[in-house]
Amino acid sequence: MEASVIAQYIHFTEEQKRRANSVDLPEFLRILGEKLLPSGRDKRLASDHSVTVRGNQWFDHATEQGGLAIDFVQNFYGLSFPDAVTVLLGGESGIEYLSAREEPTEQRKPFELPPAHTDMRRVYAYLLQTRCIDRDVLTEFARAGLIFESAEPSADKTKIYHNAVFVGNDEHGVARHGHKRSIYTSGKSYRGNIESSDPRYSFHWVGKSDQLYVFEAPIDLLSYISLHQEDWRKHSYVSLCGTSEHAMLWMLEQYKQLGEITLCLDNDDAGVKAAERLTGFLAEHGYENIRIDHSEEKDWNDELVHACETEEKMTMEME
Repeated sequence: MEASVIAQYIHFTEEQKRRANSVDLPEFLRILGEKLLPSGRDKRLASDHSVTVRGNQWFDHATEQGGLAIDFVQNFYGLSFPDAVTVLLGGESGIEYLSAREEPTEQRKPFELPPAHTDMRRVYAYLLQTRCIDRDVLTEFARAGLIFESAEPSADKTKIYHNAVFVGNDEHGVARHGHKRSIYTSGKSYRGNIESSDPRYSFHWVGKSDQLYVFEAPIDLLSYISLHQEDWRKHSYVSLCGTSEHAMLWMLEQYKQLGEITLCLDNDDAGVKAAERLTGFLAEHGYENIRIDHSEEKDWNDELVHACETEEKMTMEME
């Protein structure tokens, strides 16, 4: 978005400023062509996974800053206050953006994992066949209670939805975080954190060595281990379920042996920028042994699937 050339001083009435600040940001961003990803009740920017929006509010989980529509447009698009207000009011485009509906104040619900299904047949089929996760690796996490298959009734009680649930426990082994991923290969897919999840305790594995591997998504964590299985159990791994540093920082604070950190974020613009930001963050906190390991493909699961397809093709050619 380019700032339009407008006068240095524009007088906006309080009503105009109120209307600009009340613009529904998810709808505003969709109109501008920005891709949004579901993240619980919020929407996450595909171009910057640390930024979430809901209604007329935004929050950057990386900088722990947020606000309303006007300062979002100022920060995200680099516009001045007059330009930001002008854009939100329609400006030269003539578009009248929708206002966010006021949400009733709700008491935060306690964190609760969804009910578990009696078996993990669907989750195993999805992760082994579609995602190519190694069976022994998957079984290790399942036995530890860190992955299970949910059985969740629909609102009208006529259907049961099955999802893969990736569990994050606190230092006492109590579940504090859950990330759900739909396991259906057709139709619209879903992924997102369970409401009231504590970001510090995102999906992770704790080993005895000094090495910590950091990922954006649980499936990428499992994919990386599937690709690098030698002595994997002795190392530590954490999925940020995004790109904010909270879970990584908690791991480093909780397990003092960890000192060698490998950032294994996605090989796309958002992942590269996040790796650079986290490298700076770690350096500021006194960590010096930091390495970045990008996949050849867009992410580690894409690389794993590609490796599986290549191996299968070679096997067929040999037969």
